[in-house]
Amino acid sequence: AVQAVRDLCRGEGGGDILVFMPTERDILETVEALRAHADKRGGGVPPVVLPLFGRLSPGDQKKIFQPVKGRKIVVATNVAETSITVPGIRYVVDTGLARLASYNVRARTSKLPIVPVSRASCDQRKGRCGRVGPGVCVRLYSEEDYLNRPEYTPPEILRTNLAEVILRMISLRLGEPARFPFLDPPSGRAIQDGYALLTELGALDRKLQLTAHGRLMARLPLDPRIARMIIEARDHNALREVTVIAAGLSIQDPRVRPVDKEAAADAAHARFSKVPSDFFFFLALWDAYHNTLDKLHSLSRMRKFCVSHYLSFPRMREWRDIHEQICQVLAEEPGFVMNTQPASPEAIHRAIRSGNLRNIAVKKEKNLYLTGGGREVMIFPGSSQYGKTGDWLMAAELVETSRLYARTVAGIEPEWIEPLAGELCRSSYSEPHWEKGRGQVVAYAKISL
Repeated sequence: AVQAVRDLCRGEGGGDILVFMPTERDILETVEALRAHADKRGGGVPPVVLPLFGRLSPGDQKKIFQPVKGRKIVVATNVAETSITVPGIRYVVDTGLARLASYNVRARTSKLPIVPVSRASCDQRKGRCGRVGPGVCVRLYSEEDYLNRPEYTPPEILRTNLAEVILRMISLRLGEPARFPFLDPPSGRAIQDGYALLTELGALDRKLQLTAHGRLMARLPLDPRIARMIIEARDHNALREVTVIAAGLSIQDPRVRPVDKEAAADAAHARFSKVPSDFFFFLALWDAYHNTLDKLHSLSRMRKFCVSHYLSFPRMREWRDIHEQICQVLAEEPGFVMNTQPASPEAIHRAIRSGNLRNIAVKKEKNLYLTGGGREVMIFPGSSQYGKTGDWLMAAELVETSRLYARTVAGIEPEWIEPLAGELCRSSYSEPHWEKGRGQVVAYAKISL
């Protein structure tokens, strides 16, 4: 990709260049290489090289729309494919790759693999150049490769967990998902997995009818797993804390790390990371943000707070909106009263664990754990709990990229699991023997989830 850009820069004629790369790391490495090359060239006006990806701060994203002296080179993910139109692009360099989120029904994990994009996406990328005049698209793959690709990107309903869809359909009485006339019907295995998760969470009974918990979960604007945490929090008197954490888990990470200020951003975020678990990060950030909000009473000052703490203001606002919706729903439900005294870390973690029974793991070695089915998972290196967790942990999600990672984790006690799992647990007995002192035949029990 870098070589293709250099060749275009050596050619005749001006015009800005848009380069499509699959990941944030690829973008940063490409930007660094192009800037280094521009510095070595000397003479003339060097090109301005800019990154563009979803986690970039709004200020850095706006730079791509500003006019510059000389040539502009924008290195972007597929966010520039349809979401944003970069003005003045005459050349496109397309790697033909993207990171595509999907759900692995068999392994019950999320995947973020780098995959070849569809022909429709290739054509969409080509259309980014020459919108107001002639343009050139350089594809870094063969025509044969292009022709062998699927025509369209698989629709999201074929690559997502269907639990939330099924819960809404049952709540709205839209009929059985297997018989519903979807434009792209999901597989039977995916539908079965969605039903299984809802049953595990207590949203459905054995006849696959909505329970009282299920009706409330359908009303909350949340993933069913996160909604289940809120219901459990009521019983542990930890509703205030868990509603904040639940809303935080429903948005994109509010932290931003500008390309040239990573160290400053990490230092600002570290203030909220000295907590008992990754889940408490959300609570620490929320409390700091709202303590400031109560004092300032000004949107412009809150924006300054977000800038100084390297936070996304739109995501912080979205977080508040979701939390407000949750509170409005709970206000109409009997028994859901916000606790005025701070809940203990154990009470909060017990409530959160109710939505994460699938994502429990036991330690194999430092930072490496075994989940159900014997799969090996590593704590995500960016976690505040990396190298700190005990023998058991739970994770908000298991995500497969270069390997399987546990993201947003907390240490738990195994004694917490069995009372909550209930009928999901299986018992087996071995070595029956006579105990003279007790006057009984006893055996060893093994409980598995």
